[in-house]
Amino acid sequence: MSQWTVIVDLTVLLGAALVLGALCERYRQSAIVGYLIAGMLLGPNALRWISNSAEVELLAELGVALLLFAIGLEFSWRRLRAMGLVSLGGGTVQILATAILGAACAAAFGLPGRTAMVIGPILALSSTACVLRVLEARGELESLHGVQSLGILLVQDLAVIPCVLLATVLAQDHGSAGSVALNLGQALLLAGLAAIALYVVFTFVAPKVLRIGSVHASRELSVLTAIVSGLGAVLLAHKAGLSPGLGAFIAGMMLAESPFAAQVRADVSALRTLFVTVFFSSIGALGDPGWMLANWQLLLPVVLAIILSKSIIAWGALRLFGAGAVSALAAGICLGQIGEFSFIMIEIARGTLISHDVFLLLVSATLLTMLSTPYLVAAAPKVAGYLLRSRGTDAAASGGASRSSFPNLVLVVGFGPAGRVVGEQVREGGWHVIVLDLNPHGVASARRLGFTAFLGDGQHEDILVHARVRDAKAVVVTVPTPAVAINIVRLVRIVAPRAVIVARSRYNRYLSELGDAGAHVVHDEETHIGNRMSMSVLEISGLPEHEPEAQ
Repeated sequence: MSQWTVIVDLTVLLGAALVLGALCERYRQSAIVGYLIAGMLLGPNALRWISNSAEVELLAELGVALLLFAIGLEFSWRRLRAMGLVSLGGGTVQILATAILGAACAAAFGLPGRTAMVIGPILALSSTACVLRVLEARGELESLHGVQSLGILLVQDLAVIPCVLLATVLAQDHGSAGSVALNLGQALLLAGLAAIALYVVFTFVAPKVLRIGSVHASRELSVLTAIVSGLGAVLLAHKAGLSPGLGAFIAGMMLAESPFAAQVRADVSALRTLFVTVFFSSIGALGDPGWMLANWQLLLPVVLAIILSKSIIAWGALRLFGAGAVSALAAGICLGQIGEFSFIMIEIARGTLISHDVFLLLVSATLLTMLSTPYLVAAAPKVAGYLLRSRGTDAAASGGASRSSFPNLVLVVGFGPAGRVVGEQVREGGWHVIVLDLNPHGVASARRLGFTAFLGDGQHEDILVHARVRDAKAVVVTVPTPAVAINIVRLVRIVAPRAVIVARSRYNRYLSELGDAGAHVVHDEETHIGNRMSMSVLEISGLPEHEPEAQ
């Protein structure tokens, strides 16, 4: 076998991923779909352009290690703490409930207890890479359901460590329950020691090394530092008997908390595209289209059951900790797939805990649920709003506003930082302000400030009517998510045609869409920031504002 085979296969995979990813983007789909399809078509089970399964598995393991290192770099304990009880509690309940249900279903279908104990956690995890990539591309990462999805995904990322250790111990130990528990404890201890060692290295040792010579000033050496850190952690994990991908993720996490984390993140940002493409393409190559077609009557119900059950469980978990019904269901739908971390456990259990057919079923179900992610994320807000329309009267139950007449009434939809500033300044001008927000915390904050506030989704007519949109002289839409803001503006124009609509646009490209939807005035953040920055430059330089190009 030629030593260039792996390089040739990698080049072919990346080239096909480029073409199919571009086609998907052309038709407004996620490029991830193209990456997965490229791998599946070129893999050993389809066109066989990449015919050696060992090479495919090597690429998959390399891809997942690189990807998990990059994801770990984005992880922040401070960010996790900021998510609050809704995400922490909801994420914990979602993982436990899904794992228990998955294990129970596996056992009910006659699989051994050890196998069921591995399948449960495999099904419990969702795809951090897929969901965050699609949410970011759609500009919904900071939406309410986007924040809730991110919170649960971060909790799941933490749960990867015990889940992978459990799969490793169960696959290697065939003794009694006591023996399994002992080995699991030893594995946890090793993982903890490895994490402590990496923390000490990245927090105390590495910064001193980087201050020596010109390492800290060299972009190339900074990138090399990150790569050596990731590969060193992979080697350390291998020596400790842990998953290489898990070691890479822990290294990324520890590096993210180190003093030089920001520089490393900036330096390796361009490499993330390569990491993501290699991972999803190589994972797609593990799929078997022939097996999928031959077993579609089994595969399709399993995929639908996974998406539905995971969506419902995540919705219930978030609701249990006080999340709004619509946003919780939208977040649950976003998390309906099986994640990339699950491939690590599937590979560990392959040949020992799970048979070849079960392996193909899990891989196929994971691939199909990943392929569905862009469509799930895109449809989540609308589907959640439609299904829970009858529950939209959450607004009515959230507190009663006085029905006395206010001739100068302004409705503010969305009570984030922008909505709060608008509300306070408009109220100072003598207007009565009513706040409508889908976030319970936003509603509580508005009421503490003395505003009349309702909890509900402004994309539904009955919610807007309850919030007295028909009495409002002006409606201010400060919702940051472009698609949601457009829907609200369009509905307000229909329900309250006489109201003046002032809307916020995070990005310049949505100006025309908001205007076409019915907004009278649209404030574009990008243009506003550009104007303010140019004014600052002119003020600092001492030049008059009307002569920006004078020398």
